Amino acid sequence: MRTWVFAASALLALGVAAPARALNLGNLQAQLGQVLGGAQAPTAGSSAGSGAAPSSPEPAAVAALSNTEVGQGLKAALSRGADIAVHELGRANGFYGNARWRIPLPPALQRVEGLMRAAGLGGQVDALDLAINRAAEAAVPQARSLLLDAVRSMTLQDAKNILTGGNEAATAYFRSKTEAPLRRRFLPIVTRATARVGLAQSYDRLAGQAAQFGLVHGDQASIEQYVTQQALDRLYQAIGEQEKAIRADPLGTGSRLLGKVFGAALGH
Repeated sequence: MRTWVFAASALLALGVAAPARALNLGNLQAQLGQVLGGAQAPTAGSSAGSGAAPSSPEPAAVAALSNTEVGQGLKAALSRGADIAVHELGRANGFYGNARWRIPLPPALQRVEGLMRAAGLGGQVDALDLAINRAAEAAVPQARSLLLDAVRSMTLQDAKNILTGGNEAATAYFRSKTEAPLRRRFLPIVTRATARVGLAQSYDRLAGQAAQFGLVHGDQASIEQYVTQQALDRLYQAIGEQEKAIRADPLGTGSRLLGKVFGAALGH
């Protein structure tokens, strides 16, 4: 009952005036009963573990590599993956114009989107959809320097763990070293980009209240928190895809060093 009351209040606060013929409480309750029930937001990628996991015994081909080759090879691979991911996402339409990376509206708003459009509020919905994706595009370039700092600070043991640690070991390393500071960098950029949209402000007010009662997950308690986490998840997923591509075809990178180092990890 509490969720239904909050959902109805949310619609009123957002300015939704349903046509008289649509005021069927049974139908509305069926559609809105769980509008702010706190379903987990879809994410582009799940959170990885902290750092590169300890590796299993090194394959003979990896053991035969010099420390210099391992260190330089891993740093080159991580720098390459980070650069490509940041370039792909941190540009115009990197999120908004790409269905693969586009950030959807928060689940609570998705559930009432149809009703809002029927009430003539489609323009506000579209404005928020654009704003959250443009915010992510503006934030992602801030990641490059932190990602490269993580590469420069990588130890030889980190490099060996990443080399033999599986398809997402480098991505896990990046996440452990950069996620917290990147969140701090992304949040004010996202806030500035979404503050101009009235619907974002209404959502923040209502979702913040709902979060206090456990009706909305903490990472969806504001548009800014939601977009920041979604942008981070997509960034790490994009880095992970670059990592997998390098591991699968190191010679395809055109780098003799990467071919040798990752070829050794493949047993070539």
